Amino acid sequence: MADLPANNPARAAEFAGSLSTVAAVREDLGLRPGASTPTFETRADLDIVQAGVWGNVLAASDPAWADDGNGNPLLYEAKGLRERFPDARIVGRVEVHCGAEHTEDLVWLPDGTMFHASGWPGDEPFVVTGDPEAVLSSLGITRDMLDRMGEMDDMDDMGRHIDLDDEPSQIDWAALSALALGEADPWGIAGLNMSSLRVRHTEGATSHMEGLYFITG
Repeated sequence: MADLPANNPARAAEFAGSLSTVAAVREDLGLRPGASTPTFETRADLDIVQAGVWGNVLAASDPAWADDGNGNPLLYEAKGLRERFPDARIVGRVEVHCGAEHTEDLVWLPDGTMFHASGWPGDEPFVVTGDPEAVLSSLGITRDMLDRMGEMDDMDDMGRHIDLDDEPSQIDWAALSALALGEADPWGIAGLNMSSLRVRHTEGATSHMEGLYFITG
């Protein structure tokens, strides 16, 4: 497990404010466990972004990155981050239920190797760009290692079957994203806190969330 320093609230707010979906940070609501999953029960909850900065590890969670298959907001955000932090390893995962589950996963390494997977797990359409196997190879992860991980009994130790020869909609892309984070995974470290921030989203992000989260008859 990575020995990460405490979250830096000032830098976390600054990072959140720099996201393409955020127009301004309005209020620091304090710390919350990074391992806890945000829940959205009211319209106001959609304006809460989680962000953390632990040394050179930066992370954020924004409900505006969820999508129903009509766009790729995570990929768009990653392109902006790539321009700002060309030496960073960028890893993203978004999952939302819109009558069915829709996911978007991305890993982008400093040398330019990347993959982006977006679609409906277990169904179509599901589109993958880039080269997932090249990403794993760059990280020193072989197919034999993936096979051994799939034989583990403890799911918390990445005992999840990953077969890159499967159909894209059948591959556990979340597991690949977790492998890319490795020991620097802030979402999986118990006791690690991040900032909870109330923000004003951009007009585009607000419109996108209204169409996604509010279904009108």
